[in-house]
Amino acid sequence: MHPSRRRFLQGMGLIAGTGALRVFGAPMHMAMQHAAKGSGLCKHAVADQATVPRLLDPTRLTPFVDPLPRPQVLRPKAGETLHIAMRESEQRLHRELAPTRLWTYGNSMPGPTIEARSGEAVQVEWSNQLPHKHFLPIDHHVCGAEPDQPEVRGVVHVHGARVPPADDGYPTDWFVPGQSRKQAYPNRQDAATLWYHDHTMGIERLNLYAGLFGMYLLRDEHELSLGLPDGDFELPLVLTDRLLTEHGQLHYPTSGVSDAPWVPEVFGNAMLVNGALMPRLDVQAQRYRFRVLNAANGRFFRLSLRGLRPFVQIGSDQGLLAAPVQQTSLVLAPGERADLIVDFAAMGGSAIELMNDSLPLMQFKVASGKVADASRVPSTLREVPRVAEAHATTTRVLTIDEYADCVSTPMLMLLDGKHWHEPVSEKPKLGSTEIWSLVNLTEDTHPIHLHLVRFQILDRQPFDVDEYLESKTLRYTGPAQPPPAHEAGWKDTAQVYPGMVTRYIITFEGYTGRYVWHCHLLEHASNEMMRPFEVVA
Repeated sequence: MHPSRRRFLQGMGLIAGTGALRVFGAPMHMAMQHAAKGSGLCKHAVADQATVPRLLDPTRLTPFVDPLPRPQVLRPKAGETLHIAMRESEQRLHRELAPTRLWTYGNSMPGPTIEARSGEAVQVEWSNQLPHKHFLPIDHHVCGAEPDQPEVRGVVHVHGARVPPADDGYPTDWFVPGQSRKQAYPNRQDAATLWYHDHTMGIERLNLYAGLFGMYLLRDEHELSLGLPDGDFELPLVLTDRLLTEHGQLHYPTSGVSDAPWVPEVFGNAMLVNGALMPRLDVQAQRYRFRVLNAANGRFFRLSLRGLRPFVQIGSDQGLLAAPVQQTSLVLAPGERADLIVDFAAMGGSAIELMNDSLPLMQFKVASGKVADASRVPSTLREVPRVAEAHATTTRVLTIDEYADCVSTPMLMLLDGKHWHEPVSEKPKLGSTEIWSLVNLTEDTHPIHLHLVRFQILDRQPFDVDEYLESKTLRYTGPAQPPPAHEAGWKDTAQVYPGMVTRYIITFEGYTGRYVWHCHLLEHASNEMMRPFEVVA
């Protein structure tokens, strides 16, 4: 924490050991609002840097001239160990830009796609071949990134995988350049669109921004029997955003305070698909399957096809839905995935863009002429029984809190008012089912992710935030809203809306041990919005 932030909190009487930060039972942001009205104790960091490089205007680049990159695919054989290095590399994000300095798994952003089979274990040796100095701005006041920690560290988390705790990529389990780590993935779960990324405490936001992420596709016999588009007709679409200098290099924004550069959110104006700016994909006039991942630090993507042409969603984070859902738009939060089918059969000889709101992300250029399409989309995809509330033995009410300084600048986000280093407070029993009621007291939507488990969204319900802040009383102001069809499958990351209680129902299967749950807005997670939980016998 920056000294001026700490001085302010100490002056307000808000720092007391490891206890939850409260003033007369109210979250800190209420006290800070009072301080903003003239308290002499109010102090906040003042910018001492104003230098920002000239940034690229992506609209000046020629769109749809570069082919969509297809990441290398690794299909490990039984007993084989994959060797994947984290290294510094260069990649041309658009033909009109100079190569961009990146940190990648393998030699590209995204890294290679790992394809595995359900029930067949995979072992990966991740080696850290990165430089010893980071090229993005570290805030040494952020938990886990203190000055006595090595600047460059890494640990890999396969997001959505059910693995033992030693192989999950716990945030403090990092290793430094010159070291490697073997991690085993049992793959004892259904087919799903998973992904892997850096998960290092305090600098995850920087490591992902630098390029450390890739896809992990898990397949099973049932999914393969459905006749969905495959081979050349199935592709990953990994969405990210970046700020780039006019010379095509990454720019990570800062607060302007030299020794406290953390910012609460990062949004770029350069939208990348598979690491390319406004690429083009030449397609045949038939069905295609797209595994879509939002790997951005903080940006939500609102996806559509230009003209709101329909597409079909067949899966979400943890695999296939029960039945296809026709969509004309879809919002994906950071960390979320969607399995989509687009049928180009009626679009031969034309071109259509994939949009983020009103901005094109990429173009599909459809070849002329009809083709024989042997693929299909069955009306029933798989059984997804709803978990009954009565199965839950424990209900936890957990708040999502944001604390601002005296000029309403966000300083800190916490889960249930607790810091990372406080004792573990959630200890579900192995095999038990719990309901987690996430009470969002902030004005943001937070994508909340739990490691190890999959869950279902029970419902979302609006409540009176002010009343809760004053008395911790949950007074609902409207009916509970069940999840829409595209969110009714198995999830591992879900959008928790402001002013609403979002309920997850979770069965803690797999392994005992310590895992984490956190917001997948990476700047939030890197500044204390992450907590351990422990599955006990």
